[in-house]
Amino acid sequence: MRLLERPGRWLIILPPMLFLTVFFLVPFAFAFKISLAETAPRVPPFTDILTRTADGHLQLSVSLANFKYLLTDEVYGVAYLYSLKTAFFSTLICLALGYPMAYAISRASKTTQSILLLIIILPFWTSFLLRVYALEGVIRDGGILNTVLLKLGLVSQPLKIMRTSVAVYLGIIYSYLPFMVLPLFATLEKLDNTLLEAAADLGSPPWRAFLDVTLPQSIPGVIAGSMLVFIPAVGEFVIPSLLGGPDNLMIGRVLWDEFFGNHDWPVASAVAIAFLFLLAGPIAIYQYYNVRQQET
Repeated sequence: MRLLERPGRWLIILPPMLFLTVFFLVPFAFAFKISLAETAPRVPPFTDILTRTADGHLQLSVSLANFKYLLTDEVYGVAYLYSLKTAFFSTLICLALGYPMAYAISRASKTTQSILLLIIILPFWTSFLLRVYALEGVIRDGGILNTVLLKLGLVSQPLKIMRTSVAVYLGIIYSYLPFMVLPLFATLEKLDNTLLEAAADLGSPPWRAFLDVTLPQSIPGVIAGSMLVFIPAVGEFVIPSLLGGPDNLMIGRVLWDEFFGNHDWPVASAVAIAFLFLLAGPIAIYQYYNVRQQET
C-alpha cells in the first residue's frame, strides 16, 4: 500500500520541485558562479571560473575578492543596514495598523467581512507601479495632501515629504499593509469564541481576555504577516527609487546600480548572494510558523 502511495505523493511534489529548481536553484547557481568570478571587459562582463589549459586539463579559478569587497566598502554595509531598518519599522507600523483592522473584520458579520476583504484586496487589481505613482501624486509638494492642508490653513507651506524617508515608509506601508491584514484575519477568524466567553465568566475584563486568549493564539498570524511584509520590503527597489532621495539607499537600488550602471556583475552577484543568506533566517521562521498554522 505504501508503495502505491509514494508515486502519488511524488506526482504532487514533482511540479513545484521542478518549478523551484528551474526558477530558483538554477539562477542561484549561476549567480553564485558569477560571484566567484572577476570583472572582465567583454560580454558577458566576467571571467570564466572553469577553463581548459593548453595541455587539455580543466582549471578552476575562483575568487572571494567580491565578498571581501562587500566587507571593506561601507556603501554596502550602509545599504544593508538601512534596508533592514526600513523593513523592520515598516513591519512594526503595518502590524500596529493591520492587527486592529484584521480583528475588526474577523468580528464582523459574514456579509460585512466580504465587503471589507474586497476593499483590502482591491488594490491588488491594479499595477504595483501605478499604485506607487498614485501615492506620489498624493504626497508631492503640489499633491492632494498639501493642497488640502494649505486650503484648511493647517500649514503655511507645502510639507516636504517626497524624496525623504517618510515617503519611503509611506510607500512600503501603503503597498504591503494587505499582506499583514490577510494572514492576521485568517488566524483571528478561526479563533474559538467560547474561550473568550469562558474568560468573561471567570471574571476577566475584555482587555485581559484579549491579552490572555486572543493575542497568544494569533501569534502564528503575526509571524506570517510580519514575514510577508519584512522579506519583500528589505529588497524593495521601486518605492525607494520613485519616492526616496539619494540618502534612502536600499540594497535593491545597489543591485540595480551594480548590474546596469557599473556593469560589475561579479560584485552585484555577491551582493545578491549575501542578501539571500541574510533573508534565509526570516524565511525559515516564516516557513516554520506557516506549517504550524496549516497543521492546527
